Amino acid sequence: MRILVVYWSQTGNTKKVAEAIFDTLPEEKSMKTMEEVESLDGYDLVFIGFPVMQFGPPPPTRKFLAAHAAGRKIALFLTHAMPSDSDDPQQQEMLAKELDRCRSFCSKSELSGLFHCQGELSEKTANELMDSNIPMLMEFAAMRPHTIGHPNYAELAEARDFAGAILFPGKSN
Repeated sequence: MRILVVYWSQTGNTKKVAEAIFDTLPEEKSMKTMEEVESLDGYDLVFIGFPVMQFGPPPPTRKFLAAHAAGRKIALFLTHAMPSDSDDPQQQEMLAKELDRCRSFCSKSELSGLFHCQGELSEKTANELMDSNIPMLMEFAAMRPHTIGHPNYAELAEARDFAGAILFPGKSN
């Protein structure tokens, strides 16, 4: 089985998850950035990773998915600044909508699974959100301190487990 791990990462969060997944894969494998991929021909499974930005996939990822994902067996892995384990129902609802929006860009693919975890919101992005003077974005920017250090060791271990579960469905890790 030929496997590709492909990702787009703006700040390094998604790259860390891509590396964790790649290191888990036992088969013939490759890892590339989206910019390096011309075609997915020859791959039996493709792990595709990107950060959630502006409530969905960033423009480079949308373009990549539109050009390459249809008819392919894929597994998504996403990073976002929202806490995955928040007790706040509003945050959980917003995160669920963002994940559904990301899934929708793969509606013509065979989606094997989706992994997501918190990533660190960059200081630059937090400052831009704060400068927007839009209350919801300013509130999001204020969460930055809680994102520092993510993805953490446990989240990267979960990413490895996700890769194992995609490769070996039903097998306990």
